[in-house]
Amino acid sequence: MLKFLLERDTWQEIFDSLGKNKLRSILTMVGVWWGILLLIGLLGSARGLENAFNRLFGDFATNTVFVWGQSTDQAFKGFQKGRQVSLSLNDAKSIEANVEGVEFVLPRSQQTVSATRNFLSGSFQMAGDYPLLDQLQKKNLIHGRFINQNDINDRKKVVVISEDSYQQLFEKDEEAIGTYIEINDINFKVIGVFEVSNVNMGPRTDMHVPFTTFQQIYNRGDKIGWMMITGQPEYDIKQIETDVKLMLKNLNDIHPEDERAFGSFNLGKEFKKMTGFLVGMQFLTWFVGIATLIAGVFAIGNILLITVKERTKEIGVRRALGATPYEIKRQIVTEAVFLTLMAGLLGIITGGWILIILDYLFGQGPDAAIVNASVSIAVVFVALLILVALGTLIGLIPAFKATSIKPIEALREE
Repeated sequence: MLKFLLERDTWQEIFDSLGKNKLRSILTMVGVWWGILLLIGLLGSARGLENAFNRLFGDFATNTVFVWGQSTDQAFKGFQKGRQVSLSLNDAKSIEANVEGVEFVLPRSQQTVSATRNFLSGSFQMAGDYPLLDQLQKKNLIHGRFINQNDINDRKKVVVISEDSYQQLFEKDEEAIGTYIEINDINFKVIGVFEVSNVNMGPRTDMHVPFTTFQQIYNRGDKIGWMMITGQPEYDIKQIETDVKLMLKNLNDIHPEDERAFGSFNLGKEFKKMTGFLVGMQFLTWFVGIATLIAGVFAIGNILLITVKERTKEIGVRRALGATPYEIKRQIVTEAVFLTLMAGLLGIITGGWILIILDYLFGQGPDAAIVNASVSIAVVFVALLILVALGTLIGLIPAFKATSIKPIEALREE
């Protein structure tokens, strides 16, 4: 077979056959070209969306649920309906110790504050946090550091501020680390400046101070604003959310069927919806692309059947001169594979250029909707294998049609 493919006469015959009707050959290839173009374009776009999604959520522990207290909807154990529910540090410790599948429980508190420095001032959202926050929701620090355990233990008056806060309280290019700002009449030392994330899970936070410092200054005792609960990867975060709420109801004397007492946002559930959408999009892309390819390849088969009909006399002459049925089949199948591969390669090249244009138009900047839209070499290789397989199979139909013609009958054909 390799010797046959390397022979000049083989390719001369292929080009002569296709060149007899150039327009028909080109139109025949369009179906396959369009199919592979769709496949590459849609798969690359899906990968770009996935990359953008991962960039947005890459610094988050996605198997996470946020829980906070609200007000009761039912009277229970002597308590009236409408009672305000507050979470506590003991609640957080109980959940971490007793709910199966929980990996971390991060208590948080927050308050609106006024901050001033020299003649500059502003209103900000300040949160009391533990160092664990930087692990679960990575802070992209521009300068300095985040809160550490010594800050927690010593109740230090230190603060990590956002880039927006820095711009309101400091002059351009002014050094912030090591300086002091006044927050609600208390001086805090700036130890870090972080970049504001494009995705903010939970209330907007402009400043972070040690949790123990926050609780002491604002006399919160063991009361907390909300808690961030991260599940172990192998556990269902929706089940963890259900178990957490049930335990909190038991701990706070709330009716088991009260649905209003605790609010929650399940990031893990929303993340699974998005990943499920991306998987579904990739599946749909493969389905549409391969279906279009099959339709295009069938068009090639139909055109080759017409070509075989037109070349009946030529085939009869070749058979009369000693050409075997195998040689006839081989020639026609080679033509089918050649047409399919040429159309496929053009589709891959065109699809690649489209992905480059998409990346240029929509993939620039931190808010890019598509990031690095591309397909892997493995996908291109698989697509080419599919083309060769389909081209071979569809080429067998006109090949068998050609060899079914008897030489005498073919020579009589006008």
